[in-house]
Amino acid sequence: MKKLMLAFLALLPALAFASGGAVHLDKANYDLTDKVSLQSGAKLFMNYCFACHSTGYQRYQRVATDLDIPAKLMEDNLIFTSTKIGELMKNNMDPVEGAKWFGATPPDLTLEARLRGADWIYTYLRSFYADQSRPFGVNNSVFPDVAMPHVLEELQGVPTAIYETTMVDGVEHKAIIGFESNEQGEMSSDEYDKAVLDLVNFLVYAGEPNKLERQSLGIWVMGFLVILFILSYLLKKEYWRDVH
Repeated sequence: MKKLMLAFLALLPALAFASGGAVHLDKANYDLTDKVSLQSGAKLFMNYCFACHSTGYQRYQRVATDLDIPAKLMEDNLIFTSTKIGELMKNNMDPVEGAKWFGATPPDLTLEARLRGADWIYTYLRSFYADQSRPFGVNNSVFPDVAMPHVLEELQGVPTAIYETTMVDGVEHKAIIGFESNEQGEMSSDEYDKAVLDLVNFLVYAGEPNKLERQSLGIWVMGFLVILFILSYLLKKEYWRDVH
């Protein structure tokens, strides 16, 4: 009973993230078979996220092999330290310093897509807006009072939130109903959405690199079980033929 309770308590954070609260989450139509998207996502991750967030359960070599990135290209463009290509993808951020700068140590993102879900990450990265009351001048409608800066600001710019004001029991409430682009980023809105989807695609891959292999193997296993069931049923009928 004690072990059961501990297992349930361990699942609570994941259940809370999966529920998404009252926030509407946009659908992330990622495609793990799209190698170009995965390569773009890896590039975005290494250039904009890796300084703070490692994927310490992955190896550069495995990523290069799975995503059809030549080893030399990986070493020259996606490995920014003296780390060898066979090593784990860990950055050099000091956890204590990270906690001092951001209020909490930036987490490893290897399993982030499995923890929060692809839709959550996709919506989150498209929900930053200008808020001068925050330390980095931005807030996020999916993760209010977020400590993280808008690391993709260079690509998107910083949108302005559009509010709707309602009165509930005589009290004024403001709710964000959308965003207005300020056109300061390098990408158009559609281009930015595509870039974020590529990044989400990479994070989904990072959480389970052998997902496609597992699914393919699962089809063969199910086919084997169907054939085994048929043979077992016919064998059972043969054994019981004389009994009846």
